[in-house]
Amino acid sequence: MISPDIHRAIEAVWRIESARVIAGVARIVGDVGLAEDLAQDALVAALEQWPASGIPDNPGAWLMGTAKHHAIDLVRRRTTLARKQEDIARELAVARDTTPDLDEEVAEAVDDDIGDDLLRLVFTACHPLLSTDARVALTLRLLGGLTTDEIARAFLVPEPTMAQRIVRAKRTLSEAHVPFEVPTGPDLAPRLASVLQVVYLVFNEGYAATSGDDWVRPGLCEDALRLGRVLAGLVPDEPEVHGLVALMEIQASRMRARVGPGGRPIPLFEQQRGRWDQLLIGRGLAALSRVEALGGTMGPYALQAAIAACHARARTPEETDWPRIVALYDALAQLTPSPVVELNRAVAVGMVYGPAEGLALVDAVATEPALARYHLVPAVRADFLEKLGRADEARAEFARAASMTLNGPERELLLDRARGRGSPGDAPSAG
Repeated sequence: MISPDIHRAIEAVWRIESARVIAGVARIVGDVGLAEDLAQDALVAALEQWPASGIPDNPGAWLMGTAKHHAIDLVRRRTTLARKQEDIARELAVARDTTPDLDEEVAEAVDDDIGDDLLRLVFTACHPLLSTDARVALTLRLLGGLTTDEIARAFLVPEPTMAQRIVRAKRTLSEAHVPFEVPTGPDLAPRLASVLQVVYLVFNEGYAATSGDDWVRPGLCEDALRLGRVLAGLVPDEPEVHGLVALMEIQASRMRARVGPGGRPIPLFEQQRGRWDQLLIGRGLAALSRVEALGGTMGPYALQAAIAACHARARTPEETDWPRIVALYDALAQLTPSPVVELNRAVAVGMVYGPAEGLALVDAVATEPALARYHLVPAVRADFLEKLGRADEARAEFARAASMTLNGPERELLLDRARGRGSPGDAPSAG
């Protein structure tokens, strides 16, 4: 029987390391579904051995080594071994007049650090063979280590539906023998938009976790940021890549200020701005300048980055350029209209024109089916109602928002507001 503490520790290690393990193994076996199975085998081995032997000093390396060992054994057993030898020989430019040794070839493939395995994993999962939803879901599963339930919540579908979608996606890639590589030339552009979407969804799950006991999961943000920076180097003339990097850098700058004692969420207006990471803000503003230097119309990520920059440049909440934020949301709503964008715009309008104007806009989108279970709708309504002196209605809305979120710390914050504790601006905000 595994003790609860050991089990939680192993789960935490897996959450952090699973994407790297899957990506490392996928380069050997050339199949992301099979790579995930082999990585899961390594997790099972950890669950069997670590309770007795203790968690290794470098648990990630232990998992990677175990999974790769299983992968190498599998490669050796495959009936298509001869073809695999030829493929690896060509990839590693083995001399034509020699008969390569399989063990040496596999060892070289395992140790090859050219490129970025995580980036290859994202592009493979975002293959055009899959629907957009399937690409995003599969990459969140493989890269982010998210559970099927968390992904289902993000897509507002039942968990069994999402599980089937992920299984079908892996089977499709396997049956089509999709190569584990970063596409080049004309194959790159069609897959880039989906990759950007995936990277940002992974970042958002780290920035504001949809469920669980943690308000933030910095590891996911770091992985998404690193992937975004690699993408910016891969396609340096693509403005939206720099726009996404700018957005993530600026948002990540607030991570230390977003969490208080006991993991309590601290909303934007209440954060100590002196704790914002100025290095990340500088990097974000530089990436935004790169977008502007490339010219053309700003895309959705660049517009969101410009909104984040308005907050980053303001020394206090009162100095925020809210009229510019409203204008940027106007442009974003025209480019990518959605109820969520309108909800965010309502927050900004409320800051410029008053809570009554903001509340009217929230009420105008609150009946949208896509927002039916979106907890920030009642949370934003409650904040406006409180500012208007309608305390009883505000408390009821805070309670409704608390009942809709699956994130523990966020629920407690909203319940405090429902009980009349906390201060205005102390609720999670869509803006």
